[in-house]
Amino acid sequence: MAQTDEFGEELVDFVRRVAELKAARSVSEGDLPTVLDAAIFELDHVAGQLWPWYERLSSGGPPRTSSADRQEHHLLRAVFQRFPLPVALVDRETVVRRLNFAATSFTGVRAGYATGRPLTGFLAHADRAAFRTQAAAVARGDGDRSLTVHLQQHPSTPVHTTLTTVRPSGEPHTTVLVVLQPGALGAPGAPPPAARAAARVPDLTETTLHAALADLQDEMTTALLTAPRGDQEAVVRRAAGILHTHFADWVVADTGTARLSRTTVLAPSRKEAATVAAQDPAGCPLVTETARTGSPSLQIRPENPDAFGRTEEGTPVLVQANVTSLLCVPLKTDNEVRGTLALFRCGARRAFSMAEAKAMDTMSRHISLTMTAMP
Repeated sequence: MAQTDEFGEELVDFVRRVAELKAARSVSEGDLPTVLDAAIFELDHVAGQLWPWYERLSSGGPPRTSSADRQEHHLLRAVFQRFPLPVALVDRETVVRRLNFAATSFTGVRAGYATGRPLTGFLAHADRAAFRTQAAAVARGDGDRSLTVHLQQHPSTPVHTTLTTVRPSGEPHTTVLVVLQPGALGAPGAPPPAARAAARVPDLTETTLHAALADLQDEMTTALLTAPRGDQEAVVRRAAGILHTHFADWVVADTGTARLSRTTVLAPSRKEAATVAAQDPAGCPLVTETARTGSPSLQIRPENPDAFGRTEEGTPVLVQANVTSLLCVPLKTDNEVRGTLALFRCGARRAFSMAEAKAMDTMSRHISLTMTAMP
């Protein structure tokens, strides 16, 4: 029975990875060889592993596990935490079980935050499907793997990853050990330049954020008080301009009650703005869900690349814009949603915080009131 359950889990994982590989066809031509290699690995897995496994389900016994004494366990744990290279323990679905100290410094992500989240969420979109496939291959015993990936916060810097299997005591399944070796960040295990610079400067982030939010809210209030009453499009354009200048790399506004229409798109370039402006908001799951529920959404390193739909060429908007965090808030008055505002931050820019999401929720209510005010 255990063998059958394990085979079922492996089959479900395989189907999910195939779906990811189909979605990854929209990556740039330079990344296609990596995706192709991943697809070949999956085909080899079906021919060499899944089918023979299906034929011998009735045979075999439970895997044998070994136990270590308490002293050795503590020693190995200390070695893992103090190992000078960034190291992570993940399961077959790349969900993080543990990060060592070097890995938290290198990725800029606290171990408590990373645990329970897929490691692929910290990688560039183009590398995620390939990394999942290689991790699954290692977990099922196909041998060690290595590949080059890129952190989403530092997409221009290659990171060499090595994957191998370990079986910690007390763990029901094989665990994958991932070693990260920065390709161009200086000494092995050294944190990114931004993290090194931050370590030399007193931590004034929280104070700076509060001051910046206060300035933003003051400017937004001034703009709304002087905006033409009842002119919805003018109010939204003015508010979007302030948010794009001081708060987000992208601002996308959709207005309407029965059906949303895209009214404003502000992006890093006119070409990028025109691409997203041509979208139908109905094809953006994040927008339609926010309009339906009337609840704001904050996503850090969004896992679903299709959350904001695709361009006319079929490329996911979040992938093309390299979005690392997003906010989507409703423009709502008297429980009626009159539109949505979507804000993106991209690349190495700091992710939206909970405090910023709360401030944006407040500003969205003020924008909504101004949109519906009588002249």
